[in-house]
Amino acid sequence: MALDELKSAIPDFAKDLKLNLGSVIGNSELPQQQLWGTVLACAIASRSPKVLRELEPEARAALSAEAYTAAKSAAAIMAMNNVFYRTRHLLSDPEYGNLRAGLRMNVIGKPGVEKVDFELWSLAVSAINGCGQCLDSHEQVLRKAGVDRETIQEAVKIASVIQAVGVTLEAEAVLAE
Repeated sequence: MALDELKSAIPDFAKDLKLNLGSVIGNSELPQQQLWGTVLACAIASRSPKVLRELEPEARAALSAEAYTAAKSAAAIMAMNNVFYRTRHLLSDPEYGNLRAGLRMNVIGKPGVEKVDFELWSLAVSAINGCGQCLDSHEQVLRKAGVDRETIQEAVKIASVIQAVGVTLEAEAVLAE
């Protein structure tokens, strides 16, 4: 199991990450598609080759072809949107918020899976990428669709742990050079 290999790669000083990784994936109450779509989208967003290499095969096995593609699409579109909308929000000139974005985002309207699943994956990636405007937007859509706060927090927990594992493993790889 690749998850066990990933956990074994986590150094002893980061034991909490090892425990949390097993917990957020192994004990998640999210349905399989939401869980593994979140894991895959976050593994991509973590920018860690090791994390992606270890988690992708399990995600591929757990997801339909459509969900697998949609999770990758969520990571891709949020990589763009998080930079764009975070920047507009951070600029001190509020007039940027009145300008047309002019960026194609068709996948958000037609993701190929249930809208709630795609929104959850987009929210998790937005947490990794630190875009408050995108977090608010996706959280509001999820809440209006009846998703409870516990489910939303579960996705954010997955994102935070996967990101932390990626950062830790990439730092260790650099230090070992």
